[in-house]
Amino acid sequence: MNKKVINLTILTPYGKYFEGEVLSLHVHSEDYFLGIYPNHEPLISTIAVSPMEINFNGNKYYYAVGGGIINIEKDKTTLILDSIERTDEIDLNRALEAKKRAEARLEDKSNQNIDFKRAKEALARAINRINLNKNH
Repeated sequence: MNKKVINLTILTPYGKYFEGEVLSLHVHSEDYFLGIYPNHEPLISTIAVSPMEINFNGNKYYYAVGGGIINIEKDKTTLILDSIERTDEIDLNRALEAKKRAEARLEDKSNQNIDFKRAKEALARAINRINLNKNH
């Protein structure tokens, strides 16, 4: 039986963000761009901090994703994400402030207590939210 929709569930540390049928899903893994359509082959992959597009009821919605995992099975697709914000949920001023804070941490070479990996991840998330907000 050929499906015409994807049964999608999106989970975050705060609970279920979305559950429903979608026409397609586009997101970036750590190594490549994923275009997910009905009847996609099973796959498990990491998801990078990246923009994501979901085609739901013929409308495209754009999200800033903070990384995670995708699990594509025969009958369902599950995203387990660190964070997700739809374009209308993004607080641009907050994202700009987060970018400034992360850049300042990365520039401060004198402070040995700075977690540079965490600061780089925060910077990537802020830039992703800013770019998505500007482009959509």
